Amino acid sequence: MKKEQKKREQPQEPIPANEQEGGAEAQEEVPEAPEKSAEALALEKAQADAEDFKRKWYLVTAEYENYRRRTANESAQRYREGRADVVSKLFPIGDNLERALQSCADEGTRKGIVMVTEAFKKLLESEKIEVIDPVGQPFDAEKHEAIMAVDPAEGEESGTVKQVYLKGYEQNGKVLRFAQVVVVK
Repeated sequence: MKKEQKKREQPQEPIPANEQEGGAEAQEEVPEAPEKSAEALALEKAQADAEDFKRKWYLVTAEYENYRRRTANESAQRYREGRADVVSKLFPIGDNLERALQSCADEGTRKGIVMVTEAFKKLLESEKIEVIDPVGQPFDAEKHEAIMAVDPAEGEESGTVKQVYLKGYEQNGKVLRFAQVVVVK
């Protein structure tokens, strides 16, 4: 009995496919994967490398284009700021021209000063620089500098600009010089 159990437990050897029932006709043909030649492998590798280089080239080109735009914008911004710095050094000259105009008694001299003052105003216009003249407006710390506070007169509101001591200037929303003002308490 033990011998019969051992025979049952022993694994049977697989029967070759052509000896199974049905013979060679029942055997399935498994298509063999075509072996790639060395040339085909080299071609695939070259195509993959070409795609990789093309992708890298596009990235580098885009980065360079962004760099070129950014540096052009920065250069233009520095140029504008440099021009604004030069023009802002002319503000005291404009202030002195207006003072001279107010104190001038001679009509001929007065005409000359008016002409120079108008040329100064045209220069400011060409640079898109606007005068900050806040008389009667509420005090704005972002555009004005309070140099003095005075008691309110009848009908004046607290916190409004009563007088401009020194004009302010701004260009494209950027203050070049704060207006020095007298504010109502």
